[in-house]
Amino acid sequence: MNRVILMGRLTRNPEVRYTQGQDSMAIARYTLAVDRATKGGNQAADFIPCVAFNKAGEFAEKYFRQGMRVLVSGRIQTGSYTNKEGQKVYTTEIIIDTQEFADSKGENTKVTGNHSSNTDVDGFMNIPDGVDDEGLPFN
Repeated sequence: MNRVILMGRLTRNPEVRYTQGQDSMAIARYTLAVDRATKGGNQAADFIPCVAFNKAGEFAEKYFRQGMRVLVSGRIQTGSYTNKEGQKVYTTEIIIDTQEFADSKGENTKVTGNHSSNTDVDGFMNIPDGVDDEGLPFN
């Protein structure tokens, strides 16, 4: 299996869509900028597309914002499609198994695709006491 663990900063707020039908599901897409050292000590970044489903997608929509540093684990998925010009385009993305804040000042909170730790009755994440969930103190 192609399992990966990455830590990087969100390049923009997650884009979230919901599937149609009775069992609607959140699908969150976001890109992580992951630092990479180059020859000569210069810094560069790789931009890694990520996809989170279900509760993990809902969590990303509610709490992840551009510039936050997050830690994710998941599997590499590749694919391809033909664009409007008739050219084959190859894709690579990380399908998220777990995701968490990397700069949390409180207890680390981890969300998996099917369940989460530190959840309340409705399955959403509990935010540590004293933290305003509208403006989480992460940068």
